[in-house]
Amino acid sequence: MKSINVLDLTEFESHGDPIDFHCNTFTRHLQAHHGAITVPHKHNFFLIVLFTSGSGLHEIDFEKYRVTPGSVFFLSPGQTHYWELSDDIEGLIFFHSQEFFDLSFTDRSVYDFPFFYSQLNSAVLQLNTTDTHKMAARFNELLTEYSGKNTFMTTQKLSSLLSLTYIELSRLYLAQGQMEVSKTGVHSEHLRKLEKLIEENFRTEKSPGAYANMLHMTVRHLNRLTQGSLNKSPTQLITERILLEAKRMLVHGTSSLSQISYDLGYEDYAYFSRLFKKWTKLTPSAFAQQYQSGRSRIQ
Repeated sequence: MKSINVLDLTEFESHGDPIDFHCNTFTRHLQAHHGAITVPHKHNFFLIVLFTSGSGLHEIDFEKYRVTPGSVFFLSPGQTHYWELSDDIEGLIFFHSQEFFDLSFTDRSVYDFPFFYSQLNSAVLQLNTTDTHKMAARFNELLTEYSGKNTFMTTQKLSSLLSLTYIELSRLYLAQGQMEVSKTGVHSEHLRKLEKLIEENFRTEKSPGAYANMLHMTVRHLNRLTQGSLNKSPTQLITERILLEAKRMLVHGTSSLSQISYDLGYEDYAYFSRLFKKWTKLTPSAFAQQYQSGRSRIQ
């Protein structure tokens, strides 16, 4: 098993002075970086792509999505993904660091937009023909500014165009009811805090009680919160995050099964294996073999 590659913005620089932002047509992006992006990989930046023609498959953290004209994908730093695309694929892509956006605005963060606010929210938006043309024009504005020779206040204009693009995409996203976790309301704030706490502590804290204490609420209240909003128990949310990391390590890492178990906070591999099978219907080794076999058939 190979260690998964983490792509950095500097690998895509096409300007003399890096500005933590990159934009291109998807065709040119694919031609230049085919070897890196058609195998599972991560990146340390935010990535958005709009497909205008062609078809294919996009896998994000072991969830498979169809690629069709009008598909928009939103990826946050650290997510694992890869593409399998038809030869006639066309689209537009841009990506940037968190700092590129957040340093440009004092009143907002990139995490304020619904598709980045929570990883429980959908990573894909499907546009109709009219909205696809509208958003393609917005993406092309970014590309024109990024590729242009007039460098006066380029960063400022790019960040302004980026903000407008995100606002328009957010309106379309919200109109389709894509949000599981919103930014409004006390319950949503608690869910976002819970998600962040699980992300920071899932290797060492497995019990709902620990997270309830961190949130200064009872376990019963926490359970009502997650069941009412997500139809999932706190235990399910914690376990899903553990299993996602386990799958990443199994498929893309080089550690032994017992080491993976230990790194995830389970000293007893037999217990970890039973837990994994209970939730996935496969043992860890069987999952890794099945996934690699499926990838081989696609390739």
